[in-house]
Amino acid sequence: MNAPHPHPSTEGLTPYPVGLLLAGRRVVVVGGGQVAQRRLPALIAAGADVHLISPGTTPAVQAMADAGEIHWHQRGYAPGDLADTWYALVATDDPAVNIEVSAEAESLRVFCARSDDASAATAWTPASGHDGGATVAVLTGDPRHSAALRNAIVDGLRDGSLAARQYRAHGGGVALVGGGPGDPDLITVRGRRLLADADVVVADRLAPRELLAELPPHVEVIDASKIPYGRFMAQEAINRTLIDHAKAGKFVVRLKGGDPYVFGRGGEELLACAEAGIPVTVVPGISSSISVPAAVGIPVTHRGMTHEFTVISGHVGPGDDRSLTNWDAAARMSGTLVLLMAVDKIGAIAAKLIECGRSADTPVAVVQEGTTAAQRRIDATLATVAATVTAEQIKPPAVIVIGDVVNVLAR
Repeated sequence: MNAPHPHPSTEGLTPYPVGLLLAGRRVVVVGGGQVAQRRLPALIAAGADVHLISPGTTPAVQAMADAGEIHWHQRGYAPGDLADTWYALVATDDPAVNIEVSAEAESLRVFCARSDDASAATAWTPASGHDGGATVAVLTGDPRHSAALRNAIVDGLRDGSLAARQYRAHGGGVALVGGGPGDPDLITVRGRRLLADADVVVADRLAPRELLAELPPHVEVIDASKIPYGRFMAQEAINRTLIDHAKAGKFVVRLKGGDPYVFGRGGEELLACAEAGIPVTVVPGISSSISVPAAVGIPVTHRGMTHEFTVISGHVGPGDDRSLTNWDAAARMSGTLVLLMAVDKIGAIAAKLIECGRSADTPVAVVQEGTTAAQRRIDATLATVAATVTAEQIKPPAVIVIGDVVNVLAR
């Protein structure tokens, strides 16, 4: 083996950042402990041909080997292990082994990272994170400082507080984004990121209002609840608004309360855009049907109490020819019923459920403005809920939960 070249001092030097394309290329990792456990997933995700050399591993690393994601050579390092290698990572707790591997890497001109001594390495592993199609990598020489900077940058990109639109142009298109039940912190990371990139936002009345206040001044905000005409025509007008702005080359976010598809008419908007040739991204949202009960201490399912929960739209009540709900079947189910958009129909719904066999004493909770600062909960039974809603002057939006789970915390 040729004698290794002497290492120049790294003090005061700035590392040269580069992105390695390792797909299909041999990478050797020496050491199967916690450092390897942290580094291996990124190498696997990069498509590298990873060879791990170590007598033992952590359970998580062994699972990677068992799944065929890496090649585990269950032994110690031996000279020649770095032959035909593009990149090496040394992560053992034996300084002598680390020095020997580094020396072989130097002689073969293989860039080598060392977990024990960055000053003796020829490569540093950055603190990295991902946001959409971007990879953020930070190198400071201090792993803790690098990680802190990485977290700040990635978090800022994800929540929209770090504007980077000029680097991520979407072009014309539409994103159907579920904004969650009302609390602005309950929108998904991806939803918030796309909202920060919008040229136009078409917002529902139930979409988190605080998110709109964070938008840059150039973003056009269209209040969908104020689009004229009747209900059916209003949906057609919303569809046309999305399509027209997208065709003009703008990136449009359709910001909806809850989830786009849970009684949100997102399917209609998707179909309209698809028929017009507009690309659509759908971002699921946290539905109020499960999150609002959770916010007031009601689990929609509970072990030993219920094996199912059913979400029903109450905007069309029993006896209405437009109703598609089998109220008799709903009444006979033993699980939880969650009603959305049912405040003004709760009297008729409760009476129908009792008529079809549900006990009049079944507990009911009504949660108004769930997850927001105005959140309010009232409790009743099927027999009393209509009168209670009237007496308490409950107004939409409200989620109504029917079933024994209502009293879980009271047990």
